[in-house]
Amino acid sequence: MNKPFLSVGHKIVRLAIIIVIPLLVIALFVWAGGWLDTGRLTSDKLITALEKSNGNHPGYRRNHAKGVCILGDFSANGNASALSRAALFASGVTPVVGRLAIAGGNPNAPDYAVPIRSMALAFYQKNGEQWRTGMNAMPFFPVQSVQGFCDLQTATLPDTKTGKPDPARMQAFVRQHPEIKPFFAWAKQYVPSSSWVRDQFNSLNAFNFIDKEGHSHLVRWSMVPHADYQAMDENEKNDANFLQRDLQQRLANGPQKWDLMVTVAGSGDKGNDASIGWPADRQVINAGTLTINKTTAQQQGVCNDINYDPLILPEGITASDDPLLNARSSAYAKSYNARTHEQAGAH
Repeated sequence: MNKPFLSVGHKIVRLAIIIVIPLLVIALFVWAGGWLDTGRLTSDKLITALEKSNGNHPGYRRNHAKGVCILGDFSANGNASALSRAALFASGVTPVVGRLAIAGGNPNAPDYAVPIRSMALAFYQKNGEQWRTGMNAMPFFPVQSVQGFCDLQTATLPDTKTGKPDPARMQAFVRQHPEIKPFFAWAKQYVPSSSWVRDQFNSLNAFNFIDKEGHSHLVRWSMVPHADYQAMDENEKNDANFLQRDLQQRLANGPQKWDLMVTVAGSGDKGNDASIGWPADRQVINAGTLTINKTTAQQQGVCNDINYDPLILPEGITASDDPLLNARSSAYAKSYNARTHEQAGAH
């Protein structure tokens, strides 16, 4: 094996440790969701694996365990109503209860140590329907399939002797799943921002917007911040809870805002592969503004009992054929049932 390939392998391993390993918790969820051989990983084995990796944290979400609740509203401008008949896209205001978090199963993890962040939102329409969505601050997913998750988990397991992933095993994974190369390229140059309110959160998965005539439009969406990007600095790298402190300080000075930007698929764009980013020249529609004006602790907070299942959709939005969506939905349900049972037993 030549030296350049070994060099690439070592870089991949380093990136896997820094960026990808926090995402492996999601992979375990996918396994537990029944989308692979259920004999390989039962829900009991899942809990054991998570606790071995992140410690035992009863009552917390099994992924994105550390976070805060957010409250606000979404002011639609009516622009997206041509694509979707969902009530929340008509001009008007819709209440929102959400959550900002970092990836991983440890609720005590320092904010600076986890580069992947998330925003989950529940929109409450006047007709009683809800739209729930979970978004991440990365441009696309590392792999395209549930099997890819399985293989990634295997490839990044620490060697019993070194305590680190085996470079040869990781190289084999990349050969088998070359779609992960763009993610590694992004991760190599990515520097986390200094604030949740400076992050752009992306749906990653595609969905269908259904218009008033019943026509389907393949879309993805992003929450684009009004605040400009600023890289995390050295002071923030020494503050384990800097994201929460920053959010509280900002909200004390006024509401924080993001624009909901809907990207419409072009010819040839796939709805079933979240590892591929769509070209930048696609039609993008500003659907309105998300305004957050309050934050609370997550435990016993307004977002605590919300399962941000991406398949809870209002009339006018349907799931695409992305196989990861059903896996996410099933995994979220298992996590929700486990933590709510634990919280009930604690009282």
